[in-house]
Amino acid sequence: MSKKKQHNIDEESTCAPIPSGKEYDRVLHELQVELVKLQREIISANDKILVIFEGRDAAGKDGIIKTISEHLSAREIRVVALGKPSERDRAEWYFQRYVAQLPAAQEMVLFNRSWYNRAGVERVMKFCTDEQYEEFMNTVTDFEQLLVRSGIKLIKYYLDISKHEQKERLESRLTDPLKQWKISPIDQQATKLWKPYSEARNAMLTRTHTPTTPWIVVHSDDKHAARINILRDLLGRLPYQGKDKNLALPDPQVLYAFDTVFIENGRLAP
Repeated sequence: MSKKKQHNIDEESTCAPIPSGKEYDRVLHELQVELVKLQREIISANDKILVIFEGRDAAGKDGIIKTISEHLSAREIRVVALGKPSERDRAEWYFQRYVAQLPAAQEMVLFNRSWYNRAGVERVMKFCTDEQYEEFMNTVTDFEQLLVRSGIKLIKYYLDISKHEQKERLESRLTDPLKQWKISPIDQQATKLWKPYSEARNAMLTRTHTPTTPWIVVHSDDKHAARINILRDLLGRLPYQGKDKNLALPDPQVLYAFDTVFIENGRLAP
């Protein structure tokens, strides 16, 4: 299947260059108008949409989630960013607290990190045992298949960022008074533990990428490029009435389906 057909976009669509300045604002506005059309379709069709955003610290998850939700009806879109699990949470089935956050009909839910915490932060920081990690990795794809068969449309993005860019963004949080809420003890370990996080990422993507629930990798050193391409990809993957026939495809240099070859050739930040 061609990439254009895969994204349900008109055959005349093309990959457009990433705009900057006022042109970026114009293109972003056009894509956000398309998001409003998409939300209308989700409501009228009783769809259930779940979008997962994973990635390294400071990769831009907050920014893209705000960009998506900014002009949509708050009643039909939810952002889920669960905190540290409680004692009760730790005594439950691992997926249980996430199940409570799944979308109902007419709803889009955006997960700012998800059950994949176990494959990333918990794995690297030793917040889970080896047995708990393996249990998760061996069952998560079955869990996601159940969600898909129940009618949930599941889309998974992994935001990849270079070590240099991550370091700059984390340092900027220390001096920007508007970003103080983003500072956490985990952030302080992110750059120091770069290699273990790379290894955890590689294992997660390799073992949990399936034809039904694939991982979509996004290079996010350029925040504008990442946001524009995620919007293009999201709009292309979901059908809705009144879709702009000239909607551009995402740039394959910025956003692409995961393949193990990208670990071997260094396309993912090593």
